[in-house]
Amino acid sequence: MATAAVISSHNRLEPGSNQLTPANYPETSAISSVDAKAVATDWVESFNEAISGQDPSAVKKLFLQSSCWRDQLGLSWDYHSLYGPEKIVSFLKSAPKGSRIVSINVDSSNATRRPSVAAVDFNGKVNGIASFLTVETDVGRGRGLVRLLQDTQDGNKWKAFTLFTAMHELKGHEETIGGNRPHGVDHGGQPGRKNWQERRVATENYEGDLEPVVLILGAGQGGLTIAARLHQLKIPALIIDKNPRVGDNWRNRYHQLVLHDPVWYDHLPYVPFPPHWPIFTPKDKLAEWFESYARLLELNVWNSTTLTDAKWDDEKREWTVTIIRTKGNGEEETRILHPRHVIQATGHSGEMSMPSIKGMDGFKGDRLCHSSQFRGAETIPEGRTKRAIVVGCCNSGHDIAQDFYEHGYDVTIVQRSSTYVMSSKNGLDVLLGGLYEEGGPETEDADLMFLSIPNAMLKRMHQDATVEISRRDETLRKGLEKAGFKLDNGPDDAGFFLKYFQRGGGYYIDVGCSQLIIDGKIKIKQGREIEEVKPNGLLFTDGEMLEADEIIFATGYENMRGTARKIFGDELAERVKDVWGFDQEGELRTMWRRTGHPGFWFFGGNLALCRYFSRMLALQIKAMEEGIMNYFLGSMMRWVGKDKAIRYYACKSRRSKKQEGVE
Repeated sequence: MATAAVISSHNRLEPGSNQLTPANYPETSAISSVDAKAVATDWVESFNEAISGQDPSAVKKLFLQSSCWRDQLGLSWDYHSLYGPEKIVSFLKSAPKGSRIVSINVDSSNATRRPSVAAVDFNGKVNGIASFLTVETDVGRGRGLVRLLQDTQDGNKWKAFTLFTAMHELKGHEETIGGNRPHGVDHGGQPGRKNWQERRVATENYEGDLEPVVLILGAGQGGLTIAARLHQLKIPALIIDKNPRVGDNWRNRYHQLVLHDPVWYDHLPYVPFPPHWPIFTPKDKLAEWFESYARLLELNVWNSTTLTDAKWDDEKREWTVTIIRTKGNGEEETRILHPRHVIQATGHSGEMSMPSIKGMDGFKGDRLCHSSQFRGAETIPEGRTKRAIVVGCCNSGHDIAQDFYEHGYDVTIVQRSSTYVMSSKNGLDVLLGGLYEEGGPETEDADLMFLSIPNAMLKRMHQDATVEISRRDETLRKGLEKAGFKLDNGPDDAGFFLKYFQRGGGYYIDVGCSQLIIDGKIKIKQGREIEEVKPNGLLFTDGEMLEADEIIFATGYENMRGTARKIFGDELAERVKDVWGFDQEGELRTMWRRTGHPGFWFFGGNLALCRYFSRMLALQIKAMEEGIMNYFLGSMMRWVGKDKAIRYYACKSRRSKKQEGVE
């Protein structure tokens, strides 16, 4: 029998996901002098002519052999990365009406967006022309970005290396912002009319026969951002959370927690952080911001609320959910609601991953818990010493170990495999510089530039970026290795972001703990598994015994699918797909897109991903509610004849209008 290949720790995958192969840069000619706008305009015109003429062969000629067209809701109601002209043409041919994208145009509305000569690689050796785009589809409008290179195999013709298209709004269903903002008052004689506060209370509490179309579980960044987007699309949504206050999911974490991402990367939709905000946000400050955000955007949030039962009706296409809510006065009420969509926004990670080790119940020390249950190190009474062991070597493990050290503990970190480490300054300067920084591009432009890079190409770019970070962090890395800390460079040497996308962990953004390890102030136990938890510490497989008063397991979290199973039961859990890690096209699995169970969605990620993909998920839900999209077919219509369509997806109290069939 063949032995399965052993995957090293730094290349570990989420179960069932795919190992992403880094893309290659094509050979291209050096650029001496070129009119970037003219080149971009010519390519766009050729593209529009090929698309409008439904001419796949003409489309094929516009893309390099090593190209990729990445699309989000423009070509279909999903996310795709189509590598190479053959796959692009095959996808267009498979659509009943060809390309849903009607046209694209060069966007020169600001200096960042207008066509310019730009590098497509990290080191600036492969140069071409980059241009932002406006995009029009059959049902919506959006934005995009194309990177053009000269094809040395075809007379140096300018062809697309990457094309990115994304739908940002539905025609006739635009967000209620800017020129489309609400009036705020109805003047004239209207006896008995309610003022804003009275209407707000009635809406927030879903009084009378009001019901939410969308029920959102969790009031963290995921729940708040998707609720904000839905609110601007006039989709009634309700967030429920078991905690007493919005922001408690951050307040209740360990005492010294500060975000490792900078402020420019973390803005929320509609209300960015103010200009005085610190670069790195403390957890309690973020919690206060979340609470204010929910009020400012008039989000309907029920705190101290739990879901006790949820059943999906395939025929009615709606849920029946029972929730128990404890009001501010302590009164408890039970409500039965019938949303058409449920979004699990309980964090991109699922239930805590707590190992089961012999002897755990017999530990006699002061504390043994998972990192999610750790609130902070205690002040040690004068004249006493305490020993702490932290099992796990990523962000939380390091932060907790540093907290213990600062409170006078004797601390040991248990590192079972290897960890990618980069200093906060050098790592973030290299990875986010030029995009998310003071004086950088508008946040939406930065998002477009970052998300426009297909993940296989991002992996190739970040292989070079990781080399540069390691060069800057050389002293740090050598010091850690000398201290016995085992380092890696991430999947295929592609560093931090790819580790995050591939497995959701396995890295530490250093904010001080690494130097404590180098100086011997925090000790390392490396490469050995725990044999047994003893009453006074941990026994390892090499026979060494480490005594401890407190043991914290910073061992990560399970897949979101496990949380879904716990909340909604086996039937739903078996229908949905695993979350996170790459699918066969190199897109992240299941998150922010159809899960396999109608009316059920997963939503999570860091603040930046929630900011961006909240729009994408809200658009899918709005399209379904307006009869434009069908969960199963990517269209709300079933084709009957050449140009006629009938409604396929029947929802309670939905509009019964007919629309042209859309794929």
